[in-house]
Amino acid sequence: MNTPNFVILYVDSPERSGAFYSALLGRQPVETAPTFVLFVLDNGFKLGLWSRHTVEPSAAAAGGGAELVFALDRADAVDAVHKDWAGRGLAILQTPIDMDFGRTFVAVDPDNHRLRVYWLNDGEQG
Repeated sequence: MNTPNFVILYVDSPERSGAFYSALLGRQPVETAPTFVLFVLDNGFKLGLWSRHTVEPSAAAAGGGAELVFALDRADAVDAVHKDWAGRGLAILQTPIDMDFGRTFVAVDPDNHRLRVYWLNDGEQG
């Protein structure tokens, strides 16, 4: 009961952001309305995109204050996703780099929400 399974990002245009995430995730939303778009991922996690102009109560937060995180199973997959996303024109804040936890990079969506892709170094590989 106390396990979050849904995140909502406040966006300028749910239609534009819905198209962005549809292409990024390779799936269509399960719900589309003028002020809200909803994706349900294979693991059951839900991603909602709500118009920052209509959310109640109003929200002052803008993109960049948190990260939507994508875990991968191989270090070289991080580089492959980076190449794909950069090729699609996503703004890249951090190119692939090895950090203390593993390999990672950061991009942003049209509303400057941070998108982190990473591979967790479990200590078995250098």
